[in-house]
Amino acid sequence: MIGERDEEFAALYAFDLCDREDQTRLEAESARQPALRELMAELRDTSAVLVHLAPIIRPPATLKSRILDSVARDASAQAPPRRRAPVIIAFLPWAAAAGFAFAAAWFAHLFLTGQAASSLLRDRTAIDEIALQSSRQQLEAERIIARQQLATLESQLKAANAQLDLAHLKIVALASQRPDSPRALAVAVWDEVRQEGVLQVEKLPALLPSQDYQLWVVDPQYPNPVDGGVFTVAPASGQARMTFRAKQPVAHASAFAVTLERKGGVPKAEGPFVLLGK
Repeated sequence: MIGERDEEFAALYAFDLCDREDQTRLEAESARQPALRELMAELRDTSAVLVHLAPIIRPPATLKSRILDSVARDASAQAPPRRRAPVIIAFLPWAAAAGFAFAAAWFAHLFLTGQAASSLLRDRTAIDEIALQSSRQQLEAERIIARQQLATLESQLKAANAQLDLAHLKIVALASQRPDSPRALAVAVWDEVRQEGVLQVEKLPALLPSQDYQLWVVDPQYPNPVDGGVFTVAPASGQARMTFRAKQPVAHASAFAVTLERKGGVPKAEGPFVLLGK
């Protein structure tokens, strides 16, 4: 891109108005900038055309009589005849001055017009950049708001799902039914929708190899408790955790029980009740 200072010196260079130092610098700079070199060539061509476009200045009406009188006086004085320069040569300085004045005015007009256009373009570019930045900021704000709204909706949905899940869960604490293990306890969580549950027991006595604990789900629609599966406990801690499914569909789990049965379990409770809760 050509700088404003180089544009000014290029206009002066076209009319040979630069001093030697500026002319040397401008020629060196044009060798590095093709755009500046083209501008200088265009201005040179334009200045040459403008010289020929300058209006013809008519000589004064008395010029001819003065010239003839001068010739007569020279002849009477027998002075050696002087060679007369063509009239057109006398007026060349006037024509050149007029051409250069017109060219200078024209290039000044072009320069001022270019300056105004450049300033207007810079202003428009600045306005466009401001508008673009404003649009970006507005979009970013809208994205932030949308993310916040989405996070709020997700939180509300999770809370609603949690409440919905809790509405389908039945949580029952089972207490010990044996005097030899009064500290034994358990918690049963039953999901009526999924028809499955989780049992966590603590401090149950260790079993013989031929024994199992068996879980039962009490549903009023059946005459006998529904089999929930068998489990054993860790001998040292008496702890166990199991996920279970009832052997029959359970419409309403009203109570849970744990009995001591033979290995592998039984279809109907036979042994003593160890834990019970409802």
